Amino acid sequence: MHNRLPAVTVVGSINVDLIATAERLPTAGETIGDAVLSRQPGGKGANQAAALARLGGNARMVGAVGNDDSGRQLLDALSAAGVGTGGVSVLPQTTGTALISVDREGENQIVVCPGANSHLSLDGVEFGPDETVLCQLEVGVPVVLEAARKAKGFFVLNAAPAMDLPVELLERCDLVIVNESEYALIPDLASAKLVAVTYGGEGSAMFEHGRKVAEVPAPAVSVVNTIGAGDAFCAALVLALEAGMDYAPALAAANAVGAHAVGHPSSQPDLARLGHYAGQTAATAGAR
Repeated sequence: MHNRLPAVTVVGSINVDLIATAERLPTAGETIGDAVLSRQPGGKGANQAAALARLGGNARMVGAVGNDDSGRQLLDALSAAGVGTGGVSVLPQTTGTALISVDREGENQIVVCPGANSHLSLDGVEFGPDETVLCQLEVGVPVVLEAARKAKGFFVLNAAPAMDLPVELLERCDLVIVNESEYALIPDLASAKLVAVTYGGEGSAMFEHGRKVAEVPAPAVSVVNTIGAGDAFCAALVLALEAGMDYAPALAAANAVGAHAVGHPSSQPDLARLGHYAGQTAATAGAR
């Protein structure tokens, strides 16, 4: 693995997560009491950018927040994680908010109010020839497609939440990252050039044009919060592959980072440098 990890720009969502933690999730029409409320930085884009920086990557964020207290707090949180925030627009709309209910097993229900995220513009945004670009779908397909057209280097899409994707976008993706339910909901991924699929506690696999080329189990951990785990996995996998790791060791390192994240109550957990997880997982990376 190279000593210098690559520059990665994340184009995506920045939200406040309002999290109610209860014994169980309510059914339709039901009210649950005795929950505990927490407020923390979130949004798939910001979570991935924070994870990239904490893992040792050179990360910058392109996104949008509102001109309000929440927006200022989210920018401060990104800066504190080591993320460059010069590409974040401050807009008149309210900052995006996610309303999240979590049960004692770590399962969750999420309602996203996108706010400023829906008004993100890439006018004037440029990407360098060696810059990796990582997107998700919380800022809308048109913005992601524009990012894909502008990106000159390695382009990665975390296709979440699942939706129909334009052929042009999928063809531009050097890597798509999804969980197993998203993989099932987006049939076109079966023909994509490179797809990483996560299976929760079962681990992850890599597919080239629908053919499985690597599969690695996940470490067994107790689950506290699954909200930021997929985002931490995405960040780690992108860095590992861009640092020159083969598929199996890269998946193993990303599994270890995701496992670390589910044991942490925050959507943007503290992480060690990527090399720490890569060293930990050298023994399991041979699993196929």
